[in-house]
Amino acid sequence: MTTPPVDAHDPVAAGDNRLVVAISSRALFDLGDSHSLFERDGLDAYRNFQIEHENEILQPGVAFPLVQKLLGLNKLAGDVPPVEVILLSRNSGDTGLRIFNAIQHYKLEISRAAFTSGAPTSDYIAPFKADLFLSANAEDVGRALAAGVAAATILPSTAPPRASEQLRIAFDGDAVLFGDEGERVSREEGLEAFHRSEAEHAAEPLSVGPFRGFLTALHRLQAAFPAEDSPIRTALVTARSAPAHKRVILTLRRWGVRIDEALFLGGRDKGPFLDAFGADIFFDDSPANVESARKHVATGHVPHGVSNR
Repeated sequence: MTTPPVDAHDPVAAGDNRLVVAISSRALFDLGDSHSLFERDGLDAYRNFQIEHENEILQPGVAFPLVQKLLGLNKLAGDVPPVEVILLSRNSGDTGLRIFNAIQHYKLEISRAAFTSGAPTSDYIAPFKADLFLSANAEDVGRALAAGVAAATILPSTAPPRASEQLRIAFDGDAVLFGDEGERVSREEGLEAFHRSEAEHAAEPLSVGPFRGFLTALHRLQAAFPAEDSPIRTALVTARSAPAHKRVILTLRRWGVRIDEALFLGGRDKGPFLDAFGADIFFDDSPANVESARKHVATGHVPHGVSNR
């Protein structure tokens, strides 16, 4: 019996630890007009519109530059590409043809997809072994988070694409990388109690937040490149300030993951700092922070923790 050759582009067959990102069609491309048509006139009108216009190329969406940079990392690697992007879409296979036409037009190396004809897409995240799920559909994002997958709702943004070829990703701390215990103390007992609690527990690692797994996968990818010439740069952008910074630093050290820049802003508006960092995307749980950030950079809302209850 002949053993079939291993497909180097198949993460399971090749046995690699690639970073897998699942993304919805509305996060990848600008489907605003056709989605409005669907909400206004229903599924049949939407289906007819997409079929009639399937040879008209869709414009890039908010997360398109991020996906381009992620896939661009594969050109810097060896035989096994370190990144795979999966398309998860509530379109049908019929209406999804226009989306794949756009993928081919922009030469995006996306070959795997699930079209669910209106059903939730989150059920397919685990079988695809995705480390991150990005969608414009808040319901799908919530279901993914509940299943233990790092997920964020991509919000409309007028931020221009970044000129740098380096992939830059920024994270909030509490309720994103870490648990939301600190935010709960701050909300329920006040800022003074929060600082006192953090000082008393400085040597104890913070609990794990929904994006810890994605950060670990991203760190693993970073480690494949020289630190002094890495195509990936990360930042922690948090409202924390001294003395609450110590516990964060010790936690990341305990986890053994790399964060290139740490900004402890003490409640300052995050938007200008994210702009200065040049983030391709920023993840935050706070609706207020997200509204500020999306004026400057592409932003994903993480509907997790006390801020979203």
